[in-house]
Amino acid sequence: MSDSAGIGEASERPRHFLWRKPRTRWLLGIPVGGFLLFFVGVAAWAGFNAGLKYSDTLQFCESCHEMRDNIVPGYEEGPHYKNMAGVRAVCADCHVPHAFVPKMQIKIQKAFNEIPKWALGTLDTPEKFRAVQLELAERVWASMKLTDSRECKNCHSLEAMDLSAQDASAAKKHVKERMLARNETCIDCHKGVGHSLPSGYEE
Repeated sequence: MSDSAGIGEASERPRHFLWRKPRTRWLLGIPVGGFLLFFVGVAAWAGFNAGLKYSDTLQFCESCHEMRDNIVPGYEEGPHYKNMAGVRAVCADCHVPHAFVPKMQIKIQKAFNEIPKWALGTLDTPEKFRAVQLELAERVWASMKLTDSRECKNCHSLEAMDLSAQDASAAKKHVKERMLARNETCIDCHKGVGHSLPSGYEE
């Protein structure tokens, strides 16, 4: 009887230690367990944010050979990778929203869509990729059209453009009223700016 009572007391001791009212006045009666939960929550949130931030880097996107072999070469030939201003846009700048809720929606959607395909080897050869490249590109273009090129406008603003520094054709196309009247957005004219255009694409 005494042994079982001792075991019961030992098992209760950590719980009582964590949640009893502290004697120290500056703690204002907050249990030690409350502090522990707070710090665990802060650490978990910091880890989540760090993982989220890393998943937006070029290094992360290049880590699977499907991206490295099929997408990155065309990207490295474009102005988003290297330009005279020295400003580089990485994959997430064009394909991941900045706002938290849309960002999480895209991350979850991509995880459920792309991870199974990666595991099954759906695009694990250049031949497989080229066979569906146009379809994949059109899907991305349609999404960008639907959001009015939201990610493009994180960096590019019509209001900030100096139309007098552009050639006549570009300046005409960048007039805001004209774009609104024609229901045009960035991606309508700049489909090949981030990657080389897929085989079979026609204007």
